[in-house]
Amino acid sequence: MSEMRTVFFISDRTGITAETLGHSLLTQFDVELEQVTLPFVDDVNRAQRAVEQINQVATESGARPIVFSTVVKTEVRDHLRQCHATFFDFFETFVSPLERELGVPSSHAIGQAHGRGDDRLYDVRIDAMNFALNNDDGASTRHYSDADVIIVGVSRTGKTPVSIYLALQYGIYAANYPLTDEDLLSGRLPAALRPYRKKLYGFSIQAERLREIRHERRPNSHYASLQQCQMEVARAEGLFRRESIPFVKTTSISIEEIATTMILDIGLKRRLY
Repeated sequence: MSEMRTVFFISDRTGITAETLGHSLLTQFDVELEQVTLPFVDDVNRAQRAVEQINQVATESGARPIVFSTVVKTEVRDHLRQCHATFFDFFETFVSPLERELGVPSSHAIGQAHGRGDDRLYDVRIDAMNFALNNDDGASTRHYSDADVIIVGVSRTGKTPVSIYLALQYGIYAANYPLTDEDLLSGRLPAALRPYRKKLYGFSIQAERLREIRHERRPNSHYASLQQCQMEVARAEGLFRRESIPFVKTTSISIEEIATTMILDIGLKRRLY
């Protein structure tokens, strides 16, 4: 293992884009990292404070920090480049070549990726999020006719976080429904789901992993026992197969990968790009 390195994600808005792009690159390296996000660096004064913080880390650690920046303003970017660090400017890397290729200048507008530049798209994201929250964990089934997808699975298979991710990232209306012991023992789809069979998508998981997750929530309970987890997983997968419901095992894949798999498997239509 190499020495600890500090990574800064710098943005003139939230820092989400810088983090996402930077993390995608850093996952290729087995190194120990201290990660720092500096959002809203949108003027020279804030840039100067960021440079001072980066340089202090460089001096104290004796190792050059790594900086990922998505700052738009030229004067702010130029100031940031004065830091004693390895500097990756995503704006310069991607936007400048696009300007040359398209033959037009970019707008240089701050916050286009995650801001409210398009109120319609913002409203789509909020509406989808509200739908996911109001139709979480089978709390209400009255609006299933409006759902793009209804995620079905036993407790603690990741239904809620994936529903929220689909809403925020893609504007997809995702409900989720937990299969209970009664549902599993009956071997039939719950009555609330039968009219929406074509919207169903199943989540399964390895029983051993399910036991670990449930044990953190309810230690040493019947709910978290391996026998109970094995029974639920086996019956849920049997139900999915009998009813021809597509499903994915969520054991070792990320929320992002699960969502993408669903979109490809059943052709979910995105409202956000």
